[in-house]
Amino acid sequence: MRSRAVVVMASMSAVLVTGGWMLGRGLEGGRATAPTGNGARLFDEVVSHVQRFYVDSVDADSLYGKALAGMVRELGDPHSAVLTKERLQRLTETTSGNYAGLGLRVQPRDGWLTVFDVFAGSPAERAGIRPGDRLVEIEGESVKGWSQEEASKRTRGAPETSITLAVERPGVDGKIPFTLKRDAVHVRAVRRVAVLRDGVGYLDVTTFSGATAAEVRQGIDSLRALGARSVVLDLRSNPGGLLDQGVSVADLFLERGAEIVRIKGRTGDANHTFVDEAPQRWADLPLVLLVNEGSASAAEIVAGALQDHDRALVVGATTYGKGSAQSVFPLPGGGAVKLTTALWYTPAGRSINKPLASEEDEELDDATPADSAPRETFRTDAGRTVYGGGGITPDVIAGDSAAPAAEVAFLRALGRQVGAFRDALTNYADAVKASGLPASPDFPVTPEMREQVWQRLRARGVVMDRGVFDAAAPLVNRQLAYEVTRIGWGSEAEFRRRAADDAVIQTALRLAGGVGSQRELSARAAAHPRACASPA
Repeated sequence: MRSRAVVVMASMSAVLVTGGWMLGRGLEGGRATAPTGNGARLFDEVVSHVQRFYVDSVDADSLYGKALAGMVRELGDPHSAVLTKERLQRLTETTSGNYAGLGLRVQPRDGWLTVFDVFAGSPAERAGIRPGDRLVEIEGESVKGWSQEEASKRTRGAPETSITLAVERPGVDGKIPFTLKRDAVHVRAVRRVAVLRDGVGYLDVTTFSGATAAEVRQGIDSLRALGARSVVLDLRSNPGGLLDQGVSVADLFLERGAEIVRIKGRTGDANHTFVDEAPQRWADLPLVLLVNEGSASAAEIVAGALQDHDRALVVGATTYGKGSAQSVFPLPGGGAVKLTTALWYTPAGRSINKPLASEEDEELDDATPADSAPRETFRTDAGRTVYGGGGITPDVIAGDSAAPAAEVAFLRALGRQVGAFRDALTNYADAVKASGLPASPDFPVTPEMREQVWQRLRARGVVMDRGVFDAAAPLVNRQLAYEVTRIGWGSEAEFRRRAADDAVIQTALRLAGGVGSQRELSARAAAHPRACASPA
């Protein structure tokens, strides 16, 4: 990954920019003016009255903290906030992809925490903890009823510090004790690299953290070595991350000198145009990007740049529409304030920022919704029409926008007991593995298998009309199949089963399978029945 001068984290005085972005070098002219005039006096007067007369005593530090949080909240910007020390630490871990701990991912099942993933090279993997193990004790204390957050707080800590765990494992009597030493753990941004049918490679990029570009480069090199002739880059539900990583990922696919993104703000350092610094690595590789309404910020930067330069076919649903950049300024005491400091624009000049509905609009019954107003049009390098405002509109719309009514009714009937449904699936999958798995991970789900899930739901106190359950058979079948496949054959087999049911992935495979160039891929997409001619 090429370094970017815009990323500076050398001291507490550096400016950390997140929400999909990292800006650097501090913001020129960023020093605030001292409060003067009636506003400052009014603020002091209100603080004094609250301290002296409010019915409950309020600690002075707490009062000022509430005032700061309220001030930023009243800006009306959902991306600006005052961050406590703990929230800042979580944000830093997310954007770096690194923390000190054990390298476990757990989920609640039947009141306990079940290990769902063990990170490669982590202390947990080295100790021999496996997916499917039930975590029952931490430091001799039962974890029954604990949340994921509680377990995370107890298992994270300084590197080289020790911690004891106990797990229960299917087929093994009694508890299995472990003593582990915490260590640096890297959460990979690229979670899945696979070659699917017709020579189409697949990468699932879940975030833009410190090593995303390097992981994408390594992943595509691996796919090429395995014979992939085209690649699907899945950015669905990717919330963004770091600016330099979004720029660097786009840089992998564009030619030297191509514009990637422009940022514009009030200060000198908040204005910059980022361009590609090196020849593209795989000029002959047809590329599909998958996006949805959860693709935001840095994910939208990549999609916007590659769409504007006609370097990738964008498939899926319209993205979130976050076209702003946030700077995180450290505060005394370990917290920070996160403020929107710039807007960003694609190479064609698009702002994809989704307009927020005003209070006046919300009060008018006949007001045009903010996300359905006419959108400005722009042109790609090849002259195709693309749209500004309201996110990145895909070149090909794919995937169902609404769940079937029967499935919605089932989920509503579950309500807060959806965890019991997951528990019933896992319990049944464990029983299937213990009694003998089907011959193949592509096994069909039978009515008898679905009946077993129903009985386990009833045993957990779930009350619903049997007709509601039966009408949602397709949903139950899918989730049951995924859980049995995961427990019986592992996460790779589960992924392939999910991919076979994924309408967006299947659309991408039909488009990308066997194409020889990006131009051929675009021509095939233009003939697709759900190619997008206007914004969705």
